[in-house]
Amino acid sequence: MQPITTITDKCRKCYSCVRSCPVKAIKVEKTYAEIIFERCIGCGNCLATCPQKAKVVTDKVEVTEALLDGPARVVAVLGCSFPAYFHYLKPEQLVAALKKLGFAEVHEGASGAEMIGGAYAEAIETTTAPLISSHCPAVVDLIERHYPELLDGLVRVVSPMIAIGRYLKEVHGPDLKVIYISSCIAGKFEIQALENSAVDLVLTYRELDSIFKSRGISATSLPGEPFDGVEPHLGRLYPISGGTFKAFSIMTDPLDTEVVVAEGEVNVMGIIQDLASGRIKPRIADLRFCYDGCIGGPGRNNDLTGLYKRNLVISHFKMGADYRGVPPSGGGKRLPSLERSFQNRYVGLPVPKGDDIKKILQATGKFTRRDELNCRACGYRTCREYGVAVFQGLADLEMCLPHNMQLMEKEHGKLVQKYELARRELAMEYGDEFIVGNDRKTVEVLDLIKQVGPTPTTVLIRGESGTGKELTARAIHRYSQRNDKPLVTLNCTTLTDSLLESELFGHRKGAFTGAISDKKGLFEAADGGTIFLDEIGDITPKLQAELLRVLDSGEVRPVGSNSSRKVDIRLIAATNKDLEAGVREGWFREDLYYRLNVFTVTMPPLRSRIESVPLLAHHFLEKARKKLNKNIIAIEDRAINAMLNYHWPGNIREMQNVIERAAVLALDNVIRLGNMPTVFSDISAESAVERVNLQSFRAEREPHVSKVERELIRRYLAEAGGNVSRAAQLANIPRRTFYRILEKHGLKRSGRRQAVPGAEE
Repeated sequence: MQPITTITDKCRKCYSCVRSCPVKAIKVEKTYAEIIFERCIGCGNCLATCPQKAKVVTDKVEVTEALLDGPARVVAVLGCSFPAYFHYLKPEQLVAALKKLGFAEVHEGASGAEMIGGAYAEAIETTTAPLISSHCPAVVDLIERHYPELLDGLVRVVSPMIAIGRYLKEVHGPDLKVIYISSCIAGKFEIQALENSAVDLVLTYRELDSIFKSRGISATSLPGEPFDGVEPHLGRLYPISGGTFKAFSIMTDPLDTEVVVAEGEVNVMGIIQDLASGRIKPRIADLRFCYDGCIGGPGRNNDLTGLYKRNLVISHFKMGADYRGVPPSGGGKRLPSLERSFQNRYVGLPVPKGDDIKKILQATGKFTRRDELNCRACGYRTCREYGVAVFQGLADLEMCLPHNMQLMEKEHGKLVQKYELARRELAMEYGDEFIVGNDRKTVEVLDLIKQVGPTPTTVLIRGESGTGKELTARAIHRYSQRNDKPLVTLNCTTLTDSLLESELFGHRKGAFTGAISDKKGLFEAADGGTIFLDEIGDITPKLQAELLRVLDSGEVRPVGSNSSRKVDIRLIAATNKDLEAGVREGWFREDLYYRLNVFTVTMPPLRSRIESVPLLAHHFLEKARKKLNKNIIAIEDRAINAMLNYHWPGNIREMQNVIERAAVLALDNVIRLGNMPTVFSDISAESAVERVNLQSFRAEREPHVSKVERELIRRYLAEAGGNVSRAAQLANIPRRTFYRILEKHGLKRSGRRQAVPGAEE
């Protein structure tokens, strides 16, 4: 398992980790930046610089607790920098807390630093070639993975952590479990790289702190207990800046140019590059990757300054700590084997040619040297270094910020043009007035719109299909205080139940088959504005419940997500269905009905506002003239009269289509009756003929029809032997209708049996 991993959901591809990684061991995927374990040196820079905390140390807390609860004997070794992290505890209290967790013994890692001092002194005296210290795991990984040409210069001596681990296993036997606790992340890499490592597990101070908290151990309230093992002395100075050779008991002269001491990423990388190029050849280069030595490691306490932490370590060196004073079993201090070998772990990447880089740079808008800004926004020092990373598959073209800004400016220009075109189209489509008409009912609707528009009230628009419900919703939004925010519309009949839920509330990647990425729902898209749901009566009970929850709480939960998001929307709904009947029959929720029916606007059908037909006809003529680019200036009177006598089952939508069709067929600049559907010609012909007085016609017709109907009913009853149900079947009409006809002609009275002889129920 990789010691450092990425929480992909948290990563926002800000490239902070790319910028901070000294060896560019980061591969940028489509949605996150991942660590390449084979190239990583465990410096921990990405942990410290990730603003989203997407880079984390692989947690070993559960493994540690399992070891402590198991049968094996477990020993803790505290890294040399522990006083700088647990500054609020006495060393003896920390020992007591560790033993309360279940550790059999607690040792100081500073003893390991003293153990390897003699081996370093011998190497310096006996080796003439330039040496590089090997006690820092990050430096060792840097050379093994990226500068294998320097492998022969590494001092073949283990780190202090491995030294004390070997020592403890020699004393107590190989079955002993050793857990090393420090601020060093690279130590986790080291025990994975070494076969048969003397250390079984590496914990950070933060991980140990979390174990204390989870088990309710308050170390500050515990009486102290002494350390176990051999008490160190100068080894306690190992973690501070310049403390390495002091811990090794090696005397150095600051004016000695043959001994190079460096700490921190920039200094170490510079010296490594100088050594690789042969520019410098010191007797030994003592390198530590962290600034301020080990007290500046990635697992450090960020609440304290470097100087204060240095003083804490020095104070511990001067004061010491309690020790049992009992030598370990098997005698005194016996040094284990301190030798180690190194491996070439270099992972080669493809090397691009000049044309390859040129093509990549041109793909990001860089055609000349002047175009190469070297802004480092992508995380790489130069544009050409970034081009190499793209070629090697470590980066992608989308990482170039200046190129993206240029694309965004172009897209912005295109969007502005599209917006202007859309705005003009809308102006042509809806004109200056959304609703046209001078009849009483239209005026009443306009008054309601003007009253409810400025309020945040939920509006339910009712009316037959084609009466202009969407136009009314747009008019309400136009009069509202949200008219500078979006109006999002959705026809609820156009999508299936599952797709409608995703469309309204959004979804998370992987929520269902085909959900390849996160999608924002229409409620979020309309945040701050208005959402118009047409044909609200067609949504299923499940979606009705979800919609009610959104209206009550103001929160939406995307499909496949466990978290909700607040939205501020004004809802306008429309329907041509009888929602009251839906409540009675159970297909529409009563609570949602009352939540929607706060303010109702009922759109009148066109047949009830016939006086506005001429005005509407000329309004639609003007729209058709602009749309078709035809110079049509009038509609003949016969066509207008025919429209006045038509019942308009499709309402305003039908009228608009009729006028547009007639405009297409018009041969001159006037729409004539012949350009309209034949039904209008028929209406005009009927109007031209002098009609018979319909009232007298009905008066004469009614007695004859009633007589025929009465005789027919008697005949069917006779054929059915007086059985009403059978008679209704013979007549091919519903039984209830048959009963009504019986009552109409006095053949059956309420509470009395059939008056016709032989009739049965």
